[in-house]
Amino acid sequence: MKKKLFSFIALAGIIMNLTACGNDEVKPVAINETTDTCDTCNMAVIDDQHATEIILKNGKSMVFDDVGCMYEWVHANENKQIDAQFVRDYNDKEWVLGEDATYVHNPSVKTPMAYNVVSFKDKVSAEEFATANEGSTLMTAKDLADYGWEQNNEMMQKQDMKDHSHSDGAEDSHSDDSH
Repeated sequence: MKKKLFSFIALAGIIMNLTACGNDEVKPVAINETTDTCDTCNMAVIDDQHATEIILKNGKSMVFDDVGCMYEWVHANENKQIDAQFVRDYNDKEWVLGEDATYVHNPSVKTPMAYNVVSFKDKVSAEEFATANEGSTLMTAKDLADYGWEQNNEMMQKQDMKDHSHSDGAEDSHSDDSH
């Protein structure tokens, strides 16, 4: 009886190890609002539908407060080996692989850094949002990779965020300790 029990436990252990080895799926890490800051603009990252994340091949995760900040980082760090990019569904905040999401750009949609791009886990939801918000443009992840990321300066001023701009000497504003 002991021998059969031992054999069963050993077999169960082998099966668990084999199934674990095949599970290399990259997953986003939870946002910690008290400590997480955007790796581009240094602003606090809120655990909401605008939060995005990159997981590097070495396992390091980086969070961003706006999809535009994530793409600014990607463009500035083309030599980094990215394992996965994650965005949040605008409606339910569910994590979505960036390459699987559908995006909507609309100059009147508020985002933390005024890039005015929101993400959706499915094309139908994105189309519904675009239809309900005049001036919207549907985009894919490939479109975003080639997109000329510009902040909505008028919205930045309305949000009193002009000192956090990523253009026109933005590198200096990011080192400012007054955030």
